[in-house]
Order: sequence, then C-alpha cells, then structure tokens
Amino acid sequence: MDFKDSIRVIPDFPQPGISFKDITTLLKDGEAYRAAIDELKALVAHLQIDVIAGPEARGFVIGAPLAYALGVGFVPIRKSGKLPYDTIEVGYDLEYGKDTLAVHTDAVKPGQNVLIADDLLATGGTIATSVSLVEQLGGNVVGAAFLIELTQLAGRNKLSGIEVHSLLTYED
Repeated sequence: MDFKDSIRVIPDFPQPGISFKDITTLLKDGEAYRAAIDELKALVAHLQIDVIAGPEARGFVIGAPLAYALGVGFVPIRKSGKLPYDTIEVGYDLEYGKDTLAVHTDAVKPGQNVLIADDLLATGGTIATSVSLVEQLGGNVVGAAFLIELTQLAGRNKLSGIEVHSLLTYED
C-alpha cells in the first residue's frame, strides 16, 4: 500500500514554506490505518519491547494501537499538568517557543525496554525529550517508530544510539 496516497499535504501551513503532512486522512481510512500499524509492527518486531511510550497527542494514535498489536503496554507522555499522579517533567524548545512533557513516576520500571512511537519525526525535540523522561525512570529505550520522517530536518541525529524506524520519508 502506498501510504503517501492516504496522507493529505497542505502547503504553507502553519506558515509559508511549510508543507504540512496531515495524517487525519490516513486515520479515517480503516484499511490504511490498520495496514500502517501492521507495517510498523513488522519494522519493530525484532526488538525486545516491554512497553511503548508515545507523546501527546498524535503519539497516542500511533503508539497505543502498536502496543495493542504487539501485546505490550502503553505509556502516555503528556504536557505538563495533564497527569493526575506524581510526575517527572522535562522542558524543551519548539520551533515557535517552549514546552514541557511529563510522565508518571511509576510509568516505566527500571530496566524495562521501551519503544518510543509517534506520528512524525521532524527536528527530534519531542522525541529526545521523551527519551530523556524514559531514561530518568530507568527505562532502556530500544528504538523509536514513526509513521513519517521529515529527513531534511535531521531529527534522527538527536536520537544517537537509538534504532529509528520510519514507515514513510519526505524530503520537504
């Protein structure tokens, strides 16, 4: 299946010169969504994964079904103030400002093998922050899986030593 046929590309959003990859068109297509999760599962099946962690919000729509398909748990990584129990937090820079991500202190057990999953790898800031959170809890990040990678932004460079798997790549 050519998944690019299921992804809407919106020019000049959110600002001129940006070519936004809209996955909502893939998500609403049950056959394409299932096939994408199945293909991501095949890409990471060789890894020893105890749990998948995904950053809010699109990491949930990739990470949770992937965790289900692999028969492992899912850990939500949320924005600051959204989780009800004790958390640890890490701040990071965005293209247009700063943000903070948080995870429950008991979300990952020391020594657990964790796969980070998200819809998109761009500059790598969100994923590097997610890796930091998992590692602070004693987890071992064994890989990262993405529906899309924007290769020109070189986000995988921030994930040194982590096996990165992307279903699709775009140069623009």
